[in-house]
Amino acid sequence: RNDHLLSSNSTLGLSLRWSVEFHTEASPTDAFGTIEFQGGPHPNKAQYVRVAHDTRPQELLQLLQSQWGLELPKLVISVQGGIANFEMQPKLKRVFRKGLLRAAKTTGAWIISGGTNTGVMKHVGDALGDTLVQSRNNIITIGIAPWGVVHNRVALIGRDVMVPYHAVASPKSNNVVLNSNHSYFILVDNGTVGKFGCEIILRRSLEKFVSQQKITMRSGHVGYSTPVVSLVLEGGSNTIRMALECVTDNPPVPIVICDGSGRAADLIAFTHKYAQDDGTMPQGLRDQLIATIEKTFQYSRQQAESVFIELMLCVKKRELITVFRMGEADQDIDLPILTALLKGQNAKAPDQLSLALSWNRADIARSHIFVYGQEWPEGALEQAMLDALIGDRVEFVQLLLENGVDIYKWLTISRLEDLYNLKQDSASTLRYLIRENVKVRRQGDRDALDIQFLFISQHIPPDYRYTLYDIGQVMEKLMGGAYRASYCRRKFRAKYNAIMKRGQHSISHLVTEVPIPMASEIPLDEQGFQYPFSELMVWAVLLRRQKLAIFLWKHGEEALSKALVACKLLKSMAHEAEQDDLEIDVSQELRAYAREFSSLAVDLLQHCYEVDDDLTEQLLTYELPNWSNQTCLSLAVSASHRDFLANTCCQILLTDMWMGGLRMRKYTSLKVILGIFIMPTILFLEFKSKEELQLMPQTVEEHLEELEDSDSDSGSSAETLPRFDVRPLTNGEMFNRGFISANAFTSPKKSPLRLGKKIYEFYTAPITKFWMHTIAFIIFLSCFTYVVLVKTPVHPTLLEWLVISYVIGLTMEKFREVRYMLTCLCYVIIAMVAESECGDCRIIAIAMLHFAESFLLHVGRFPARCVNTRDAIYHMKPIFALDVYELQPRCMTVNLFSVKDMLSFIVILLIMLMAFGVLRQSISFPDEEPSWYLARDIFLKPYFMLYGEVYAGEIECSDEPDAEFKCVTGHWVVPAVMAIYLIVCNILLINLLIAVFNNTFLHVNSMSTQVWKFQRYSLVIEYELRPILPPPLILLCHIYLLIKYICRRCKQQSEYSDNGLKLFVTDECRERLHDFEEECLEDYFRNKDSVFQASAEERVRVTTDRVENLSLRLDDMNQKESSMKQVLLSMDHRMARLEEAILLSAQSLTAL
Repeated sequence: RNDHLLSSNSTLGLSLRWSVEFHTEASPTDAFGTIEFQGGPHPNKAQYVRVAHDTRPQELLQLLQSQWGLELPKLVISVQGGIANFEMQPKLKRVFRKGLLRAAKTTGAWIISGGTNTGVMKHVGDALGDTLVQSRNNIITIGIAPWGVVHNRVALIGRDVMVPYHAVASPKSNNVVLNSNHSYFILVDNGTVGKFGCEIILRRSLEKFVSQQKITMRSGHVGYSTPVVSLVLEGGSNTIRMALECVTDNPPVPIVICDGSGRAADLIAFTHKYAQDDGTMPQGLRDQLIATIEKTFQYSRQQAESVFIELMLCVKKRELITVFRMGEADQDIDLPILTALLKGQNAKAPDQLSLALSWNRADIARSHIFVYGQEWPEGALEQAMLDALIGDRVEFVQLLLENGVDIYKWLTISRLEDLYNLKQDSASTLRYLIRENVKVRRQGDRDALDIQFLFISQHIPPDYRYTLYDIGQVMEKLMGGAYRASYCRRKFRAKYNAIMKRGQHSISHLVTEVPIPMASEIPLDEQGFQYPFSELMVWAVLLRRQKLAIFLWKHGEEALSKALVACKLLKSMAHEAEQDDLEIDVSQELRAYAREFSSLAVDLLQHCYEVDDDLTEQLLTYELPNWSNQTCLSLAVSASHRDFLANTCCQILLTDMWMGGLRMRKYTSLKVILGIFIMPTILFLEFKSKEELQLMPQTVEEHLEELEDSDSDSGSSAETLPRFDVRPLTNGEMFNRGFISANAFTSPKKSPLRLGKKIYEFYTAPITKFWMHTIAFIIFLSCFTYVVLVKTPVHPTLLEWLVISYVIGLTMEKFREVRYMLTCLCYVIIAMVAESECGDCRIIAIAMLHFAESFLLHVGRFPARCVNTRDAIYHMKPIFALDVYELQPRCMTVNLFSVKDMLSFIVILLIMLMAFGVLRQSISFPDEEPSWYLARDIFLKPYFMLYGEVYAGEIECSDEPDAEFKCVTGHWVVPAVMAIYLIVCNILLINLLIAVFNNTFLHVNSMSTQVWKFQRYSLVIEYELRPILPPPLILLCHIYLLIKYICRRCKQQSEYSDNGLKLFVTDECRERLHDFEEECLEDYFRNKDSVFQASAEERVRVTTDRVENLSLRLDDMNQKESSMKQVLLSMDHRMARLEEAILLSAQSLTAL
């Protein structure tokens, strides 16, 4: 608690003059609490306290921080000026309010003023009154006013009280009211009543003490002292004296003068403009200034000269004075305020940069810090970059990149790990995922039989440091099981452990042991990353910093793949937020961010396709080493980006991949079927050239086999065989309208294929495999249908063995597919089977057929026939063959109907069926014996009633002895309830289900084509990886693959777990693709900006701003015109008096 002063009776006699020292005594404060300003739609609340005039500033700062919960400011703006009310120019008032608010919001400043509702304090309050309540609460405004002049101050006496306060003073009272837009009040008491001035010393000491406090940056290092600036608006002679004290204090306080606000401010601005460097002023201007002082303050000549001396002393420190004049520049007052602080700090460039960074004012840094010839000490910009990323200062990150920060050298493993270990909100999705992964890893390290571990909740220490290995595991979880993060790879972990070992920190206890090279063996340039912007973008995405993520996405390589990765990460994080009961707003926010990245990916793809379709297709399929060796197409599929896959470029590419080495436009299916049945027709088909086949995506195994074949033919090594014909390009060839020419990746001539290669390309094309498997299935289905329809013989016939061999071959193919799936995590298999529309049906059919075979061979003909007959599910397989054509959307609509809409209605119908069935069975058949058939009878007949079978014969009962349905007690209840049951179920629910089906059909039909285009990728991959021969001949392919696998294992060669289709390019070709992508990205944003500038909304906004500026200028002109009229009227009056005096003189001379 602070002390205040109470007036007391003089103990020294009435003859002594009253003084603070002798006529007051200190006591604990009795006035503090909350003021509730009345009179508005919602009362404004402010904290207040009554303190003594000699209270120490340390105690005041402790009160502000501990009791009122304020953080140390990054800037203090002390507003000085007139106490009496005054009018400002309309434009100056608008600029003052806007600039003051902007300076306070962007810098986290404290605004300190007199706190009363008069003079300059009223203008400060009015500026805050123009903002929303939430924004106003974020701006700290402290009013320091004398206790003795506060209106109704007696009501404020009380300890921790809530005081209703009406900010309306009596016109006859000498007291003033407090301004309702201030947040905190410090009321200074020295025992006087009705006098200002007792608060000046305390206010100055508090500002000086705050300026000595050090500011701690977000990165943790202690920076500069809190800067203080004085803003002068109007004012009297005391304001001039206060300005002089500011510039001559130690340390000095810079001041900003608002020229045009009146009185003292105008005098200081005039003196600052016309005073010479030696501290003198021309005699004519000196006399004019003294006369103006006499007229402004109603002073005598001697008093005016004294004020003039103070003005001249003040402007000797002209480097600390900044004058804001309207019309000199298109700027608000916040810019002069902040630039004055940079002048007043007299700090080095790194400290000034830290100051501007804490204010988040990149414009200040660009214009006043990063000037020509500025030298920076080593490491200064690197620390600023770290602070900018931690503080989410996007403009500063861009500014630092433009002024010499090399992100490739700046981003190291340790710095990236430091960024991930920022203190985040406890509800952060990333923090939750990391903690879950760490818990799972720790549980894996514990003994499974440790019962105590199973029942005791495991908590991660609060000081646990997240490693990049943890981040890699989170990325793998978010991206899916097939994704392998670079942070979890063996090579990266070895480098990471070596670097951490150098820093006495290692994660060897967290990851699998790997050979760790010595720290000296790892060059310094390998401690960074090949694509640092990609690493930083992932960091920004995981920490939900969307603006920074978008900025980092625009920089660096692989923009298309980065957008798809960000989209997938955000979607998965949104799903985790929903599943783990996090805040709903977080999930919605993440989904909005994901939509933004997905839109950017589609727009960039379309723009690249419009520029060069060939290079764009290569962008979609070339291997991405930084993203788990995937392609843009596979990333789009992983992110379920339907719009991306439905794009024209992707569909053309998928069609090209579906055709394989064939080049056909019309009657493709007919030509392929003819080639299958009549092999010589293959020679008449058109094929792609060798160069075009090189640009086709292929699997890793196919690529290596092709290189081996080339080695055997040419005798050259795989390293010397280029993937494409790369030749030097001139500047004119490299850029066509600013983009890389497609000729860089194509050969000048096209070589036709050999006969054997044509036959190979025909049979390995996905479209050929599809029709071969489809024809084989039709033959199998015909044989199967014949087998189940005709009499089953004693011994299996040739057709039965054909059916059995087909099923065996299909079973072996499923095992082969599962084996390839095992290269990923186990749950990926379940996900792929669940996502397949026909996978579950095929597995069920295969199992039932094998069951029928065992019955046929061991049990007998008739059980096997029954099982085979139930295997009619195989007749549904032709529906799935429609995936290739546009009939598939209709099949998808039926699938969505059965799964999505019917599930809830089936549950409701089951409840209604059970309710009515139990009632009907219990009343109609009261004497039934216990049996499992009762459960069947509950549902059977009520179910058929839904289709119109009401069993009318059972409704009419009789008491006759030979009657089939005798009347029982309450028999009339069943027909009545049945009527209600049929009305609710048969009329209401069924019709409601039809209405829902109709709504679902309209929704699904609008997107079915898009979904079909999206699913084409999985179809192409499925048939690309299938063996050439269909079942049952597929067994020959399986035998070949088995022999090949055994030979590879004998040669101790590794398997190829990556079976995706991709384009393998050299480093040089990859760089050229990156250049093309970067050029397209820049051109896309240029076009987007041009479209935005030409939009109607932007034009309306610009026109509105211009009209507003013209209106303000007209107001200024009208005000100047009024002033000129008054001056002219005064001159006319003087001229009239002069004429009268001349006339009187003439008359007097005449009389003489």
